[in-house]
Amino acid sequence: MARINISTFIECPIEIVFDLSRSIDLHLISTGKTNEQAVGGVTTGIIQLHEQVTWKANHLFRTRLFTSRITAMSPPFYFRDDMVKGDFKRFFHEHFFEVFESGTLMEDHILLESPYGIIGKLADAVYLKKYMTGFLLERNKVIKGFAESGNWKKILHNK
Repeated sequence: MARINISTFIECPIEIVFDLSRSIDLHLISTGKTNEQAVGGVTTGIIQLHEQVTWKANHLFRTRLFTSRITAMSPPFYFRDDMVKGDFKRFFHEHFFEVFESGTLMEDHILLESPYGIIGKLADAVYLKKYMTGFLLERNKVIKGFAESGNWKKILHNK
């Protein structure tokens, strides 16, 4: 089992950061390196509580499908997505948002567990934690860039 915790400070109001974090469209932009596509469930716009999305992407030398559902939400401070179907034995991602005078602190907490017993635990510790941390840092860099530049208006049309 691997735990990943990342904090990102974004100079932008919490509501915008919260919505960008739930944007399918922005997620697709942030995952260009893995050719990610939303192929089922919510495939565009902002994902909401109890909705799910199926992602198709090239990770770790093969095409993978990963379905996650938003299982908890307290706008604009928190939401959680859980793997419904995918390669992991267990995977959930909690997103926390906190208001500061000059912006928003966004925190990501991921817990992932690979199948295959001791081999899976070794993979989690040696490779997957680092791989997923890099993936998440790239995603957060894109969210921060869109939020702070004002380009969020291209993604969040109703704000």
